[in-house]
Amino acid sequence: MIDPRQKIERFCYRHPNFGIPNLMRYLTIANVVFWVMNMINRPFLSYMLFNPALIQRGQVWRLVSFLFVPPSTGVLALLVFYFYYWIGTTLEKQWGTGQFTIYFFTGVVLTVLYGFVIYWITGMAVTLDSSYLYLSMFFSFAALFPDMQVLFLFFIPVKMKYLAIVDAAFFLYAMVTTPFPANLVPLVAILNFLIFCGGELRAMLPRRPGKTTINFKKESARIRREQADKLYTHKCAVCGRTDTDYPELEFRYCSRCAGYHCFCSDHINNHIHFTE
Repeated sequence: MIDPRQKIERFCYRHPNFGIPNLMRYLTIANVVFWVMNMINRPFLSYMLFNPALIQRGQVWRLVSFLFVPPSTGVLALLVFYFYYWIGTTLEKQWGTGQFTIYFFTGVVLTVLYGFVIYWITGMAVTLDSSYLYLSMFFSFAALFPDMQVLFLFFIPVKMKYLAIVDAAFFLYAMVTTPFPANLVPLVAILNFLIFCGGELRAMLPRRPGKTTINFKKESARIRREQADKLYTHKCAVCGRTDTDYPELEFRYCSRCAGYHCFCSDHINNHIHFTE
């Protein structure tokens, strides 16, 4: 059975021009503009937030404008803008423009649907911004690059996986302390993350002792069995290209990575090694 991530990958391979290039750049610029407008006119952002009741009364711009409401409105907002711009552009380079575009707007659609469904069922209008969309994007980055270090407070080196744990604690705290139905919005954001990064998340889970040595013969046999129902034999772990879609490419396996990972000729010597 093909999971949603594989279907998305195949769609993007067959439609290489799909997506919005540099999407995070446009989102960041819009966030900065909204941040400046809020500094000039404090009530400005209240007219931009998602609110299903007001949307049905004709304020349809809220369907889009809530995406541009900055996750922070204080002085440190510029640092937040840069951080999420860096994360977004890195994800686009890792997944490709098509997959990143689908990833972001899947979160948007899930959020909008949740807001309307809750309003239609309970009559309660949930006012939303884009903060959890960006936080879920951070989860995806940490799943792809768990051992990458960033300087917390500009001088404390911290691995992304530990920051993701703090992020998860924040999500849990929000779900416990926020009244229903707004408390389920973080869960909606996590659903988008699980669709795209469920495999990477499982790889981060602790393994049983004695299973750290990889038997390439057994692993290759297992992969052949798993690929029996797939349309390709080799798939690059970086760009996702397969030998079916790109038969001219050469594929190799990296002996320095933990596990059994295949890379195309463009990335066999240009990738971040998988670790335990």
